[in-house]
Amino acid sequence: MNTRMRRTAIAVVTAAMLPLSLAACGSDDADTTNDTAQEETGTDAAGADGTEEDTEEPAEDTATDMDEGMAGAAAPFGPACAAIPEEGAGSFDEMAEQPVATAASDNPELSTLVTALTEAGLVDTLNGAEDITVFAPINEAFEAIPEEDLDALLADQEQLTAVLTYHVVGERLAPEDLEDGTYETLQGGEITVSGADEEYTVNDANVVCGNVRTENATVYLIDQVLMP
Repeated sequence: MNTRMRRTAIAVVTAAMLPLSLAACGSDDADTTNDTAQEETGTDAAGADGTEEDTEEPAEDTATDMDEGMAGAAAPFGPACAAIPEEGAGSFDEMAEQPVATAASDNPELSTLVTALTEAGLVDTLNGAEDITVFAPINEAFEAIPEEDLDALLADQEQLTAVLTYHVVGERLAPEDLEDGTYETLQGGEITVSGADEEYTVNDANVVCGNVRTENATVYLIDQVLMP
């Protein structure tokens, strides 16, 4: 074979092998790139084909934690709670956002009490108090008082103030606090509480809807007017 033929043959072989070499190099570069990406991200490139991937554990659901914490709070209880609107004015949700006297003004069971508080000038006093408990006589409790006596009470602001403040304790009382104890009222006298399992008494009155929350007070609706 002469020199020219030999050079031609070498050139042909070289031209044929060059694409193969480039393809091999390209494959090596791609593998190297994939390996680097896997190392940096901590994921398996095969995950795109539906195989198992290395993923981080999901963050704990904080909303669930909040719901569980709120679930621990005792709900209102007692037969008279059925008379409370389920939503809107006078409902438990709305009362929870209002100061106690304002909350009572929308409650259908407490209209006579609100009238008495207004006559005694105690609406602003109770609304401005912090962390109190109110034992709130329902309308039927006032109706049990002879009309003549009730009219006389409403007309005597000093006596009315004494009676109404006897229904208020200067701290929030949870249901478990009512199981057995004596508490001083804003009037200065003491009330005695007892009971268990959502059945409680305050002096001789029965709690008919208990643990009602307002913005600044816990309210227990009772079936009698307490007298100091």
